[in-house]
Amino acid sequence: MAMPKKGKFVTIDGVKTHYYEKGRGKNVVLIHGGNFGSAESSGNSWTFSRNFDYLARKYHVVAIDKLGQGYTGNPRKDSDYTMHAVVQHLGATLRKLKLENVHLVGHSRGGYVTGRLTLEQPDLIDSCTCVDSNSLAPGVGMNEVVLANPPHPALSRECQRWVLERYSYGHEHIDDDWLDVLMDIGKQAKHGEAVAKMEKQKLKTSQFLPGLSKDRGDTFARIRDTGMRRPTLIMWGYNDPTALLEQGQRLYDIMAATERRTYMHILNRAGHFSMREQADNFNGTLAGFIDSV
Repeated sequence: MAMPKKGKFVTIDGVKTHYYEKGRGKNVVLIHGGNFGSAESSGNSWTFSRNFDYLARKYHVVAIDKLGQGYTGNPRKDSDYTMHAVVQHLGATLRKLKLENVHLVGHSRGGYVTGRLTLEQPDLIDSCTCVDSNSLAPGVGMNEVVLANPPHPALSRECQRWVLERYSYGHEHIDDDWLDVLMDIGKQAKHGEAVAKMEKQKLKTSQFLPGLSKDRGDTFARIRDTGMRRPTLIMWGYNDPTALLEQGQRLYDIMAATERRTYMHILNRAGHFSMREQADNFNGTLAGFIDSV
């Protein structure tokens, strides 16, 4: 097994926050995707189970469950059901854990969080890596099309496997260990509470998505005007059906225009979970980038 089913906890502004930790050396922090209140699937840092152990042989690796996801507690206030609150929570977690000179790696929505935190709090960050993130990239993702009509009941093992398969180029990386963790998370009362907040109370449409749209516009303006100011690597699955490759290429274009230390690596025969489907390629490329900074 590449990483433990459960890790350590630290309290951040009253929220019990879960993270995995292993290794020594440069600080590498992994941030998973998704968002709180997902009705069909759950998620946490186990997404990086095919990368965590390899990286921990070389670095001090910390994989943090984002606010309201995994084994981390939900936002304490309705007004914090936003991506802005997720970004601030991550920054506070890094400071509480006394993590400095961080090499930040984010997947999907986690890629947005890492990019935004790098722009807001560059004093914490040595490098930024964004993986298959249509939340950060220009354009519109294909999630609603690709993930339409999932099987019921929601959050069942069949449903969660179906979601992962639809995201992917191949299915070999969808192992039982990963599904076991997703099922455990989906059964938690706090997950149901977050779904109720986002769906039944409609915080998703009234607050979360409008707030993210506004913040994305501001993020693009910051990248254009000031640049990332840190070495940045964009990693993308060539066959990603939801975060399209052209989005990743457009993200590279706007970042490279203001930050010369911007790089892009495309992983062939890989969908949205490119770091799992092409783990060896991903791990080696990421390590080379970190060592070059």
